[in-house]
Amino acid sequence: MSPKEPPRRVPGPGRPRTTGRTPAQRAPHTIRLGSPKPRLRLVGVALTLVMLVFVVRLLQVQAVDASAYSAKATENRFAKYVLAAERGEITDRKGVALATSVDAYDITADPKMFTPQESKAPDAPEQAAALLAPILGKDAKEIAARLKTKDTRYVVLARRQTPQVWNQIKDLKKLFADKAAADKRNNGPGANVIAGVFNENSSKRVYPNGDLAAGILGYVNAEGKGAGGLESALDKKLAGKAGEITYAQSGGRRVPTAGSHEKPAVPGEDVELTIDRDIQWAAQSAIAEQVEKSGADRGYVVVQDTRTGEVLAMANAPGFDPNDLTRAKSAAMGNAALQDVYEPGSTAKVISMAAVLEEKKAAPDTHVEVPNRLHRGDRLFKDDVDHPTWYLTLNGVLAKSSNIGTILATGQLGANQPEANKVLYSYLDRFGIGRPTGLNYPGESRGILAKPEAWSTSQQYTIPFGQGLSLNAMQAASVYSTVANGGVRITPTLVRGTKGPDGRFTPAPAPEKTRVISQQTAKTLSEMLESVVDDQEGTGTKAKIPGYRVGGKTGTSNRVDPATGRYKGYTASFAGFAPADDPRITVYCAIQNPTKGSYFGGQICGPIYKTVMEFALKTLQVAPTGAAPAGLPVTYDSAPPAAAPPTAQPSPQP
Repeated sequence: MSPKEPPRRVPGPGRPRTTGRTPAQRAPHTIRLGSPKPRLRLVGVALTLVMLVFVVRLLQVQAVDASAYSAKATENRFAKYVLAAERGEITDRKGVALATSVDAYDITADPKMFTPQESKAPDAPEQAAALLAPILGKDAKEIAARLKTKDTRYVVLARRQTPQVWNQIKDLKKLFADKAAADKRNNGPGANVIAGVFNENSSKRVYPNGDLAAGILGYVNAEGKGAGGLESALDKKLAGKAGEITYAQSGGRRVPTAGSHEKPAVPGEDVELTIDRDIQWAAQSAIAEQVEKSGADRGYVVVQDTRTGEVLAMANAPGFDPNDLTRAKSAAMGNAALQDVYEPGSTAKVISMAAVLEEKKAAPDTHVEVPNRLHRGDRLFKDDVDHPTWYLTLNGVLAKSSNIGTILATGQLGANQPEANKVLYSYLDRFGIGRPTGLNYPGESRGILAKPEAWSTSQQYTIPFGQGLSLNAMQAASVYSTVANGGVRITPTLVRGTKGPDGRFTPAPAPEKTRVISQQTAKTLSEMLESVVDDQEGTGTKAKIPGYRVGGKTGTSNRVDPATGRYKGYTASFAGFAPADDPRITVYCAIQNPTKGSYFGGQICGPIYKTVMEFALKTLQVAPTGAAPAGLPVTYDSAPPAAAPPTAQPSPQP
């Protein structure tokens, strides 16, 4: 060992060997981590599952249910609206508008725009309803309920409103839009409770002449469909075909750059009636005045062209204004001239006389002895006035409207009463009693005429003078038009033709013609009907028209009360035509249950006939014929012819 080297220390057993460094100088303790691969695999699996869910959903949306979602998206994005067709006009025979359509608006709304999120107001439906109710004339609660409708972005608040109504709403929309914009500028919510109200172009039915011819025209309902009269019967022609428009929308507003698809509406056809507005006015004014004066339930006047069957006027009183149905009484909203049925009374005697003449059982100058009372079946019959025995011709029976004389005359129609009943029934049937008129009018009644086998004991004798059967006013007028037209019945018509959107006029089909009685019988009847008006013995003298020959017949019948089904009150009527020797116009008038003044047809309907007939003759420029009336005898001398005085013998010549 070198003396300079320090001695080496050998660690003893049980003592650790030191390195000679301090604890701070020793190396830090190393922590070994696990392998990261398992964790990466877990994250990868999780992401894969998430992506798989998205892929599956994407495949479902874009491949499996693509069409359904596309349709739903389109439905939400695109709005589809109906384009209403313009309803055709109804005019009179001269082209004067009786029913037409004007521009109007349907007021609509988008309920989504009234939610708190869209409108920025918690009670937007209620606020909007309070503003709109007085303008639309609707209940505010009803409007609010519509604005709260769920699962739709389209509701109709009111249909067929005038431009003035929409202008008021438009002013409100502008006012609230300006307020909302100002509120936003001041960092407010910018609430607008009326932004979701819109309009759609529509049309409104109007009747320029008010209640004129309302019974014929009818009316349209709130949906714009014909609900009465010709508006209903001709609805398909008048309504046209609705169109359709589809366009993109956003926030309830149309997107102009997104394009649109439109199927145009086809306008309805115009309908030209046979009615003459001026004659209709004269008839309606006359009957309305008399119904009020007589305190009657109602009345009707029918004016018909005897040569063509065209109805020139059909007036009812009381009537209604189709422009304002809220004030109309339900009982007055129909066409009573076609829908009411009643026993005609003595105006039906013309059919009995036609049968007697046509069957050659009597002539106008045939003598008929008429007692004060006549016992037939289970009844004792009388005339409207007590009288001594009348010595009348058959013409006189009609002129004086004798029930007893009519029973005696029609009793000659068969070898016995049942045979006579069958013959009379055949003529009633041919004249159109108990059959449809041919007008095809909604709610029209065909009348009541039982088969002759079913006639009661009393009906066998009352039907000849117009009791025990029922008809409507048009049927009664048609009977007289048939006589005036030489015995040929022409089916009545109300429509002359139609005009399509192309402006082409299509005439209505020609009416059916049926010969009922011979021309000679019709001519003889016309002369007999003149005696009713022209002869002082006649019951229709108040129907005389200076310068014209007039043929007509009065009627006063017992009336069946609709409420009780029993006879109560009277039906007064008058029917006739002019000029009697060359007929052009038929006028029929009836008044139901007059309670003031006279109830006789000649007294209260005769003057109406005269007023309306005079007006119609002048309107159609029908000149008097100038020929003298036939002047058939009404009575005959009952005294036996005196014995001829002995022939004077010449004095013997011286």
